[in-house]
Amino acid sequence: MSTALDAFVATALAAPVPAEIHGIAATLAASPGVAAVLFYGSNLRTGQLDGVLDFYVLTLGPPERGLWPRVGYREFARAGTTLRAKIATMRLATFERAARGALVDTTIWTRFVQPSALVWARDEAARLRVTESVGAAALTAARFAAVLGPERGEPAAFWRALFRETYAAELRVEQPGREEQILAHGAGRYQALLPLAWKAAGIAFAKTGDELAPVVGDDERRRLLAAWRRRRRLGRPLNVVRLVRAAWTFEGAGAYGAWKVERHTGVAVPLTPFREKHPILAAPGVLLRVWRARRT
Repeated sequence: MSTALDAFVATALAAPVPAEIHGIAATLAASPGVAAVLFYGSNLRTGQLDGVLDFYVLTLGPPERGLWPRVGYREFARAGTTLRAKIATMRLATFERAARGALVDTTIWTRFVQPSALVWARDEAARLRVTESVGAAALTAARFAAVLGPERGEPAAFWRALFRETYAAELRVEQPGREEQILAHGAGRYQALLPLAWKAAGIAFAKTGDELAPVVGDDERRRLLAAWRRRRRLGRPLNVVRLVRAAWTFEGAGAYGAWKVERHTGVAVPLTPFREKHPILAAPGVLLRVWRARRT
């Protein structure tokens, strides 16, 4: 990465977060082999603690068995209230490869080109590896944005095109205009990031006012578009498999489901041992309970 992009990423990762977030990160870091904990998502942008907080826990050790990340849900008692967190866990080495775009998966670099905070690191070496990986995510995203976006436009136009394409590739169900919310919350972040990332990636561009026009050679353009077509072709099946796997391996799925049901319907669902252990099998009974409660 360039010095300018290094500095940009390091500053962004050091964004202030509430003390409660640091407390949860310290709890998560107490597990064996944790190298770093990242906090991201809408709560980072808003500074609020309601809803579900999003964390990535990066670990050391042997390669994952099967698909990654492993996803779970936990609740934390803090200052008389309950904080809820969704926790994705994966190996730091895999995170590095995914951020560089070395894998067909798009989920890591698309998420971490967006704001995140490095809220815990095992040591300076781990901090540096995560910082370099987040910078690599920006490079990967910027390269694809150069060929998926318009020939010329403001930085937001390139990011908008990129996010729309990645949503389609990942089979993500997003509300219309979701990319606009991301760009609006980013304020000047994305405007500053794109030219920094293009310079670091060796992509020349012309600048006229607020508009940029990337200069990508024909061979490089064909290579990037072919790489993107492969990711789009494989992205949906990969994410379907990932969703099916998560349905059976999501740690804390029973508690998460009970909270979601009450949040969206107003119907409290007691978390019985059966519902906690077998959330999928318990689902029909939960739906029946909600249906009966809402009829009365």
